[in-house]
Order: sequence, then structure tokens, then C-alpha cells
Amino acid sequence: MSTHSKPSLADKGQAFGLRLIARAGGLEAMKNPVLRSKVERILYKSAQQGFKAQTAAGKAFARKSGSGSAIRPERSTARREFDLTPSEDQAMIQEAARELADEVIRPAGGQADTDRAVPDEVRRQAASMGLTLVGVPTDLGGVAEEASAVTSALVIEELARGDMGLAVAIMSSAAVANALVNYGDSAQQATFLPPFTDEDDPATGALAMTEPQPLFDPLRPRTLARTDGDDVVIDGQKSLVVAAASADLFIVSALLDDEPRLIVVQPGTAGLTTTDDPAMGLRAAATGRLHLDGVRVPAGNVLGTSADVLDAVRRARLAWAAAAVGTGQAVVDHLTTYTVERTAFGEPIAQRQAVAFTVADAAIEVDALRLVVWRAAAQLDAGRDAGASVAHARSLTSTYLTRVGSDGVQLLGGHGFVKEYDNERWYRDLRGAGVLEGTLLV
Repeated sequence: MSTHSKPSLADKGQAFGLRLIARAGGLEAMKNPVLRSKVERILYKSAQQGFKAQTAAGKAFARKSGSGSAIRPERSTARREFDLTPSEDQAMIQEAARELADEVIRPAGGQADTDRAVPDEVRRQAASMGLTLVGVPTDLGGVAEEASAVTSALVIEELARGDMGLAVAIMSSAAVANALVNYGDSAQQATFLPPFTDEDDPATGALAMTEPQPLFDPLRPRTLARTDGDDVVIDGQKSLVVAAASADLFIVSALLDDEPRLIVVQPGTAGLTTTDDPAMGLRAAATGRLHLDGVRVPAGNVLGTSADVLDAVRRARLAWAAAAVGTGQAVVDHLTTYTVERTAFGEPIAQRQAVAFTVADAAIEVDALRLVVWRAAAQLDAGRDAGASVAHARSLTSTYLTRVGSDGVQLLGGHGFVKEYDNERWYRDLRGAGVLEGTLLV
């Protein structure tokens, strides 16, 4: 098969098998005969042809020259109709993400929020399923047959329905891998991407764009970079960086020659230090602050163009909106059950119009945002301008999903104020989804 030919289902199984397929056999989703049949076909074909051996560079990110042009995922095939039904592949990945959220992420969310850390079991399960590689082409060690913002949005939504803090911690590395795939040249892909596709010990990374100042504009960051010979020297600060103290690689935004650019920075580089930066929400993501004081990196670490930064900003905002959909759905699901089971004055509180209308409004807002997110993601996949749709998603997230989180606390009364229920954590996480920049990408 040539480098640029479309991977077969068996090829996808070889890349996906050691991650998702190994896990899938024990999932409830495998009770679905259609999905089980597909998995069995993948395993059968993979057994016939043999799994491809994969090698990965160490965390040292040994610089490589690359060969030819950078590899990009093929663009998704545009549908002729307005169809919101996920494809067969998307349905399988969505089911796997849903099972991980229900069985692993949701039970761990409360303690992870308290500890400000991702439990080892959660990280191991997520890595074994390969969900962070849905945007990486199979030719680069990932599982993507084609570029699909829709697929990434579905995964982020399902994981955030379990817990947004853990979802952000998990998918932060996916954002770095996606940035390398979408904007990096062949040398950058060869140097920095292999550790992220390592099956045994995948690298962790963070896309650092947010800065600690009011009225922050991601396209005019105050972090500055200047060219000095064959190097780029960076000065500035980045805040709310996921796993800043432990990440294996950072991609930071900076103003270079008066244009916004993305630059790869490795931990341990002289002049780069980190401090703890705990936030109101997303505490499982262990956010920290990067301090860049004369940080010198090779000029070859600059990714893409200034236009790519705008693309990254839009894709990040859409990813945050997808996360808000997932957590908002968790709120609606809980309120639907709670208000029926909770009684006051001899009847379920759901029979009070004020309560019923509030729950109905929350469900409407979540569904509305979901439709806007899917539409924007579909526009990105089709190569159309999604700027307006992404702006709509951002506005709905910051205005209405914050209200959904607040109502989730309010309708529980005193229970909403304590950690017996997850609602107070969901509210804190939703407050950040409409204002943060970077971190996630679809």
C-alpha cells in the first residue's frame, strides 16, 4: 500500500487493535451485534495479516530530518444530506468513549478533583484505548482514517460527561498530537510525534495559549518571541497549563515578528520554569503556570503559519464547547432523575412547574449547543469557514451552559452545595469552558 493510499479496515484494526479492540471485548457496547461483528472482522483480518510493529522515540525527542512532505489526514467525505447520524466508525469510537466515561472516569472524578491528579488507572485505561489518537493518521501511528473534527467532538463530549477535569487532562495530549499533525512539517512530525503514539508509555503534552491578564486576546499574546540566528528566544507567561509540572512537551503561542505563532518547547529548556496555578474548576487537570525567561529553542520548532494559530483558536473553542455539552448532559441526566425521586410536601419536586421548566430549559440549551457544535465541526471537516458557527458555540457555552451548571446546583438545595453530589464540581468546570483558550483541539 502506498504512503498516501486510504487505509483499509484491517489496517485501522492493526493500529487500533492494541488499544481500543483489546478493551472493547469487555464493554457493554459489544452487546451491540453490529459493533461486535465489525470488531470481529477487524480482529480476523488483523490476525491474517499480522499486527504492524511500531517503534517510538524516547521522551528525549531526538531531532529527525523527516522525508518528503508532512503527512496530513485526508479530509472527511462531505455528506450530501444534513445527517446527524454518526458513521459506523464514529459510533464505535463514541461507544468506547461512553463506556470509559461511565465505568472509569465518572467514579474517579470526585477524588481526582480533590487530589488534583489523574489516577493511574484512568490514565492507563485511556491510553490503552487510543482515544487521544483519533486525530492522528494511521501512517503516523494513530487511528485516523481521515481528518474529522466531528469524531474528536464526540469523544470529548462523552469523556466530559464522565468528568470534564479528567477529560481535559486526557485530551490535552491529543491537542498536542493534533497540532503536530495539522501544522507541523515532516521533520517536526518525525521528531516530536512518535512518543505520543507509544502504546506502552505515551507522552503527555499541553497546548499553552491562555495568559494571566484581563481581556486576553489569543491572537495578540503578550508572550513575545524573537529570532536570534538559528534560534528563537521566547519571553512571557502562560497560565492554566494542564499538567505543567509533569508534561513531556509544550506548544506555546507567542508573537513572532508581530504575528501569532505556535512554538514547540521542551521541559528542562534553560529559562523555562513552572509554578502551581490551581483553578476554580478542572482541578484534576493539575493546572500550572509556565514562565519563559529568555527560553531559546531552534527556529525549526516554530509550527505552521500565523493562519494556523487562528485555526487552532477556533478548534480549541469548539473543543471546549463540546466538553460543555458533555458536562451539561451529565447535569441534565442527574436533574431528570433527582427531581422525580426527591419529594417535598408529599410529592416529587418535578411536579412543580418551576422545577420542571428549569430542567426542560437546561435540556433545551444542552441540545441546542450540541447541534451548533456538530454543525461547526462538520463545516471544518468539509473545509468551509466555520468562524461564525464556532463563535455561536462559544457564546452559548459561556452564557447558557454556565446557567445549566448553576441550575444544577440550585435545584438540589443544600445538597447542591456539598460534595455528596457531583453538581458543585460540574458547575465549577462549566464556568471555565466558555472562557479558556487552547488546551483542547478538535
